[in-house]
Amino acid sequence: MFTAPDPGRLRLRNSVRAVIGVGAAVAVSELSGFPLPASITGGLAALLALFTVTDGTVRAQRITTALLPLAGFPVLAFATTLHDLTAARDMAFVATVFCGVYARRWGARGQALGIFAFMSFFVTQFLHAVPAQLPGLYAAMTLALLVAGAVRFVLWPIERGAPPVAPPAEAPRTGLDRPTTRQAFQAAAACAVALVVGQGFSEDRWYWAVGTAWWIFVNTTSRGETLVRGFRRVLGTVIGVAVGLLVAVPLDGAPVASAALVALCVFGIFYTAAVSYSWMMLAVTVMASLLYGLLGVLDAQLLALRLVETGVGAGCAMLAVFLVLPVTTHATNDAWILRALHCVHAAATETAARLEGDPEADPAPHAAELEALFGRARVALAPLVHPLNPFHGRKARARQALRLLDDCVNEVHALVSATAEPPASHEASLVAACWRVKAAVEALTVHETRAPSWPQHLTGQEAPHQPEPGTPLVHLHNLERTLSDLALPLGRTSGSRLAGS
Repeated sequence: MFTAPDPGRLRLRNSVRAVIGVGAAVAVSELSGFPLPASITGGLAALLALFTVTDGTVRAQRITTALLPLAGFPVLAFATTLHDLTAARDMAFVATVFCGVYARRWGARGQALGIFAFMSFFVTQFLHAVPAQLPGLYAAMTLALLVAGAVRFVLWPIERGAPPVAPPAEAPRTGLDRPTTRQAFQAAAACAVALVVGQGFSEDRWYWAVGTAWWIFVNTTSRGETLVRGFRRVLGTVIGVAVGLLVAVPLDGAPVASAALVALCVFGIFYTAAVSYSWMMLAVTVMASLLYGLLGVLDAQLLALRLVETGVGAGCAMLAVFLVLPVTTHATNDAWILRALHCVHAAATETAARLEGDPEADPAPHAAELEALFGRARVALAPLVHPLNPFHGRKARARQALRLLDDCVNEVHALVSATAEPPASHEASLVAACWRVKAAVEALTVHETRAPSWPQHLTGQEAPHQPEPGTPLVHLHNLERTLSDLALPLGRTSGSRLAGS
């Protein structure tokens, strides 16, 4: 985790900025005279604003941050009003889950607003909030969002290396064929069962089971991804509870030490989120333990109950993805890999145009998009390469596919660098090599595209047997060979399919 790549130290900078943003929000709340529960709520609002708002441009991030109260404040009021009406409260919570997941159809903004709405309902259960506390909660959250926004957009703006990758296009789909609709039903079913079972273990802390089920569905699209995420959440919680017993319980709510460790946990959440869900959950669990210590209710039994409720929520999520409108791992893998391959095709097309003298042609954006798509494909393939996967043949093919996709990314980046200054004279062999790469991609996506129509002036151009090292031609040659090798693990030959679950 600590040796994971961090280009431009983006994760490190985001993590430090998050500590400053959340810490400043809590400090301002405390200096404004808000009670501790309101300050904690403000800190959570700041953390969510910094963590969940992932739009591709700074302008879009500002708009989404400004919209967070519109999504969260009505839910907060509704949840506090239903505090003593158990049945109505439970139905409203499940409805919030469904709407929050369904909102993901509108991309990164929909996801951020859905998470903020869910967590607004969740925090009322965490604090046992009642309507009389609403003015203080609203004021603390508003102040925290303003402080977090000032830190993010004024004090320390950080440009993203590349915009987040949107899910596979859903435009032609309607109803239950739309992945976000199916997942909304899955999450609602999982949270409903987790709510009932969780209440059987605790009338006061049942919401932990619901929160676990909810967060397992964030950023997953297939049952394989959900199973792996559930396993990692339980693993991180187990380790976090152990750390909480060793650290948070002995502290017994000591304010200065607890605040310092909470800041360290905030850093850990942001620094590990992109590389290890288990490490992130460890940080979340320790932070929750410290907050309960500050509220004066922490003991070993409470941490044991958190572990039980986490297991309940994870189990319900895993059952839901198998029993409620399941989306197979193979379907998800195929969608992301095909998008990555189409990106290679676009990069080759732009490279050919650049070599032919088009001054507007630029393959660099496609190279950046390919890297992001490969990262998402790696997440989709994670269930197949997980140590607990018993299907060794599929695991081996998935590892081969990941290695070859990684090679594709490297060769495309090298090709973009090598053709940054195209040769003064037109080289038909280079353009022909670009067309061979496009043909190799289309051979892998034959069910979606037609075979390429070769330009007449390139007919008869043969691939060189030994292209000179370090030249654009060698990168094109390597890319063509890598794409051809992908046929077997992707099931484009008589071999087995990559994934069948």
